[in-house]
Amino acid sequence: MAECILRNPTGNLGTGIRKRKNLRSMFLRTYGVPSCTRPFNYCTLEVWNSTMPNVRAVPTLRRRRLGEALRHYRNHAGPDGTSVSLEKAAALMGWDESKMSRIENARARMPPQDVSRLLGLYKVTDPAIVTALEALARDAGKQGWWQPYGDLVASSYKDFISLESDAESVHLYTPNLIPGLLQTGAYAREIITATAITRSSEEVTALAEVRKTRQAILTTRAEGPLKLWAIIHAAALHQRFAAAPSLMRDQLRHLIDMADVPTVTIQVMPMDATPHPGLLGLFEVVRFPRPWPTVVHLENLRGSSFVEGTDDVKVFEAAFERVTAAALSVDDSREAIKEIMERNGT
Repeated sequence: MAECILRNPTGNLGTGIRKRKNLRSMFLRTYGVPSCTRPFNYCTLEVWNSTMPNVRAVPTLRRRRLGEALRHYRNHAGPDGTSVSLEKAAALMGWDESKMSRIENARARMPPQDVSRLLGLYKVTDPAIVTALEALARDAGKQGWWQPYGDLVASSYKDFISLESDAESVHLYTPNLIPGLLQTGAYAREIITATAITRSSEEVTALAEVRKTRQAILTTRAEGPLKLWAIIHAAALHQRFAAAPSLMRDQLRHLIDMADVPTVTIQVMPMDATPHPGLLGLFEVVRFPRPWPTVVHLENLRGSSFVEGTDDVKVFEAAFERVTAAALSVDDSREAIKEIMERNGT
């Protein structure tokens, strides 16, 4: 018998017992199938499991990042930066070729104690890179706090939360909404109700809970808080909720409070700002410690997408600099938020 901890959309934990022959179908019904063919960084299927240590390694996002990094260094480990074959690399480690292939394809666990030895064979000695990959190997199978929500949280959203949890900083521009990391619970519920048009009220409550839990990354993350730089268009600050007149006042006060957090920077884009790249919509530049590359996160009504690749990412980094220049200064932004809150009496 196998026991799996499951969580329904209302957030209640329950225990499901299934016969072994039904285990695969239970997992498929609960967690979906890994049909994603995008790059390793952005495709994941993780199982919340309490009593099955022998389950085959699943391609979590961290395991995919590790496998891709190891493949990259192998492909540049030969003379003059040429590739070392999978067969040769495996032989040098005393492994069979299939094991090496499974590790690079995120289908097998990479023992953390073997990371430095393998990187040494690839002539990678930078301590920052070795330490980063060892940490990734240790955490590759770690279950994120969001996993008990199952299919309630879309795969692309799970990917983003996982990336966000490992990020060093996030620079974002949002034209119409308060950023999720800065939303109050009441504001989050109203916005999710309005935008997640296929969700039940119970699912909306659970999604608002997910959004609020994400915010711990700004203050209580063990490895240090995320550095957030948020530029918010003034239009988002004038939002009104007829059924809850005080809701927006509480949200604006929360923004002012969060602006006092040393690792949080908030700017307001004024109504009369000069034209800037942010006119095309929301984007987030997500940066990581070495050696991981920067990623850009885009969002729309149907979910999230990601931009990778040095040249494409540089476009968004340059765009954020221009958006920053067009916005009010940090001090003027704080005063603008206060003025909107007081003038409108919300």
